[in-house]
Amino acid sequence: MNPLRLIARAADELLDKTIVLSFTNVGYALRRSFWKKVEEAMQGKVCVVTGANSGLGKAITHRLAALGATVFMFCRNPERGEAARAEIVEATGSDRVFLEIVDMSSQASIRDGVGRLMAQTDRLDVLINNAGVLLSERQVSVDGIEMTFATNTLGYFLLTELLLPRLKASAPSRVLNVSSGGMYLAKLDVDDLQFEHRPYDGVKAYAESKRAEVLMARRWAERLDGTGVMIHALHPGWADTPSVENSLPGFYKAVRPFFRTPAQGADTIVWLATHPHLAGEENGQFWFDRKTRPFHKWGSPRNTPEEIERFFETCYALTGIPQESDGA
Repeated sequence: MNPLRLIARAADELLDKTIVLSFTNVGYALRRSFWKKVEEAMQGKVCVVTGANSGLGKAITHRLAALGATVFMFCRNPERGEAARAEIVEATGSDRVFLEIVDMSSQASIRDGVGRLMAQTDRLDVLINNAGVLLSERQVSVDGIEMTFATNTLGYFLLTELLLPRLKASAPSRVLNVSSGGMYLAKLDVDDLQFEHRPYDGVKAYAESKRAEVLMARRWAERLDGTGVMIHALHPGWADTPSVENSLPGFYKAVRPFFRTPAQGADTIVWLATHPHLAGEENGQFWFDRKTRPFHKWGSPRNTPEEIERFFETCYALTGIPQESDGA
């Protein structure tokens, strides 16, 4: 191994142990200095980005559009979605950015959005599951499901399951679940996924949902082995987004000078979506700053295989998707 790569590896491992520096703009700047520019034009590629009107989702959409991709923005709010779409079109000059109004906490809205998408395009190259919520009080969705679980977990699950046939038909294709480093602190309480029997804790509900997103990526990767559909989870570090500002105001105020910009937080997401040489990587990994990371660290709690199976049984039951159906 050449000396530069040895230095890069040592620096990365040292940063990773610091946690705070690793997740901030400091870690991004130091790691970035060792990265090679690897980016592939995306002309002819079709991408879906959920939660695309602000923060990471907007930065992801902007970059993919700039690279020539056709991007469908799945957004809940029509006014904010259209404002973001218009801004991205003006900045990139792309005429291939489309807005679909989809509420990721509503299963009917997701199904309707998928139907409209299927009618507009015969392929799907990249699905980026990015939308998410972090709430201070327990709320329920239109389907009567706790809102964090409905959006961050079942929303990802249902959308991906419904789009798997199109992703397989368009292979090689990619699915990216935008998780969080907070998942290291959580394991799923499969007996109380919706906080019906525990005091509601928004941060804990969020962390559990982010662990769930990693488990889903791993399960889909195993199931779709050999199909050409590559599925990974990742976390973006601590990025300056409206979601963090609104949901964690104390944390936001304390750490704001060290937050990554949305574009910096989106870097690994876009890299995974566009990198031409990822086919050789093992599927179903967890990524941070362009490198695979462990699924557990710091003695983080783990779910048993039996608990994980019960979690997936719940997801299938609550969404009405036939188990292991490939979206049928």
